[in-house]
Amino acid sequence: MIKIPKYLKNKYGLTIFIFLIYVLFLDDLDIFSIISQKQKLNKLEIQRDEMKNQLTSNRSTLRKLNKINYLEAYARSEKFFKKENEEIFIITYKSDFK
Repeated sequence: MIKIPKYLKNKYGLTIFIFLIYVLFLDDLDIFSIISQKQKLNKLEIQRDEMKNQLTSNRSTLRKLNKINYLEAYARSEKFFKKENEEIFIITYKSDFK
């Protein structure tokens, strides 16, 4: 006669064990999908924070552009605008091409 272990005879314990296996690994919201969603959420929060920082810097630049002196300096330095009869030379270094 085959001896069945006690833990297999306990129908409540066996049911709870099977339920836990199903919930942790086989369900649509298993532990792996929850972890991957948490990682995606963290990446999106970091991206949101970076975009907020960029938005604040763009707003401050936009406020500064209302002043004509800053507007001219910004156009000349960032957008390489030039005055009449003026030439602009852009110097690049080898480390910029990496």
